[in-house]
Amino acid sequence: MSLARWTEVDAYFNTLLTPSHPALDAALDLSAAAGLPPHQVAPNQGKLLHLLTRIRGARRVLEIGTLGGYSTIWLATALPADGRLISLEADPGCAEVACANVAQAGLSGVVDIRTGPALDSLPRLAEEGEGPFDVVFIDADKPNNPGYLGWALRLTRPGSLIIGDNVVRDGAVADPSSTDPKVQGVRRFTEMMAEEPRLTATAVQTVGEKGYDGFTLALVTG
Repeated sequence: MSLARWTEVDAYFNTLLTPSHPALDAALDLSAAAGLPPHQVAPNQGKLLHLLTRIRGARRVLEIGTLGGYSTIWLATALPADGRLISLEADPGCAEVACANVAQAGLSGVVDIRTGPALDSLPRLAEEGEGPFDVVFIDADKPNNPGYLGWALRLTRPGSLIIGDNVVRDGAVADPSSTDPKVQGVRRFTEMMAEEPRLTATAVQTVGEKGYDGFTLALVTG
């Protein structure tokens, strides 16, 4: 099977189950015009985030890694009217684009985008009494995934979901000898989930228009 075939299948399902949405389409267009890399989740993956957030009945969401705000919009539109989403983005240029996209989607009253390294912002969230969060979506620099997981555990409660994106790395995650810091970050992240008694988790491999990758899904149980 090829990327072209995977993309064709994605297009089939997206046409039926994830129809075009003006705010999401505009976010993609503005992000591309601003020169942001096309690293946002695929539409069907965004819809999955949306559904998981609704199934959980989430009122508070934490996103680590905003990029242009595409996944942010998917998550925020799953929240009730009094819901709140905090998204952390290290790159000021990405944060600026994301703020514009969120505003265009009419979600500025729901979404709070904070700029700066997430490992600096996360302790401040704890100090401010933010949380507990019902859903945490981790989609940022992979070498720091273990640190992000540690803070996610501090800022959640039993019943919360922690979702980690881009964990398969074209299959490289299975190679213990890999010297890629992204792969090693994901491996340690996954090992931490396996060792953590407060989590029950799984990982799912995916193929599609974004290539070969996957995500982890963990439930906080204690």
